[in-house]
Amino acid sequence: MADAKVIPFDDDRSRARRRPVRTDGETAAVRALPGPQEPEPPASPGAEDPAAPGAPVTAGPPAARGDWERRLAGGLAFLRRRITGEYEVDEFGYDEELTDQVLMSLLRPLYEKYFRVEVKGVENIPDKGGALIVANHSGTLPLDGLMMQVAVHDHHPAGRHLRLLAADLVFVLPVVNELARKAGHTLACAEDAERLLRSGEIVGVMPEGFKGIGKPFGERYKLQRFGRGGFVSTALRAGVPIVPCSIVGAEEIYPMVGNARTLARILGLPYFPLTPTFPWLGPLGALPLPTKWTIQFGEPIPTDSYAPEAAEDPMLMFNLTDQVREQIQHTLYKLLVQRRSVFF
Repeated sequence: MADAKVIPFDDDRSRARRRPVRTDGETAAVRALPGPQEPEPPASPGAEDPAAPGAPVTAGPPAARGDWERRLAGGLAFLRRRITGEYEVDEFGYDEELTDQVLMSLLRPLYEKYFRVEVKGVENIPDKGGALIVANHSGTLPLDGLMMQVAVHDHHPAGRHLRLLAADLVFVLPVVNELARKAGHTLACAEDAERLLRSGEIVGVMPEGFKGIGKPFGERYKLQRFGRGGFVSTALRAGVPIVPCSIVGAEEIYPMVGNARTLARILGLPYFPLTPTFPWLGPLGALPLPTKWTIQFGEPIPTDSYAPEAAEDPMLMFNLTDQVREQIQHTLYKLLVQRRSVFF
């Protein structure tokens, strides 16, 4: 398979939908995606009537045939670009076309039908420019980050994309590493985060890390420490707003009642979860429970009014970190009170 063209991250094209580029340097034609069909123009007086005797017989309504032909042509064109390398990725490996047309399509049934995610406050995410979304982390497996990515992608009025900061473990796992890069995720380090933010991207971070995602079921919805406030320092340096995000529903998908620490050390994992169904039911036990989710984006906290040296002020970072954490925790409690049921 041919290599994709790599776009410099600060290229203006990274902020717009990119056109595939052919290997000879010319811009490739972009086929229209499947969508509503244009009304057929009225037939001319001399045109052949399909219902008239002797007219050729075709199966199915013309609109349905045209829709399937369009979908097939678009799919074949997509496959050709993947095989020939006529697509583009940025310096982090983000493949916007693959994310939009394949990865989001795979996650969407889980988002819409299984977890039935309800999104609130998405208008608090800026229409343009960088912003740092800070969310709670839970659920034993990091499905909450993926559902948050779909929420931003599908519900934001400007159709923005979320770039998640992930732990080192994600980028050492085979297959997962490649898919994470293609979906726009990158290493959770200050340098990568600041570069993304300064380039006008929406970046997502979950400061609880493994302490949040691997906490026991008895501590659900109780936020763990937010580290040393590194995410606040990054937002201050980039001068972008911080958007708190609260996720309810993820805590119950894998109720973690125990942790096999010895097995976790042998496997090189931060924890090895024991749930009421895993590992006792084998692969079936890895199926998440179909809980009802709510994702709420809170009021943004601006940082552009602070001086550049503010990023080095430990007291300011502590205060802003505590403010973000308290806002997320308060919203979690509020959403829990409003929730009718874990599953409905």
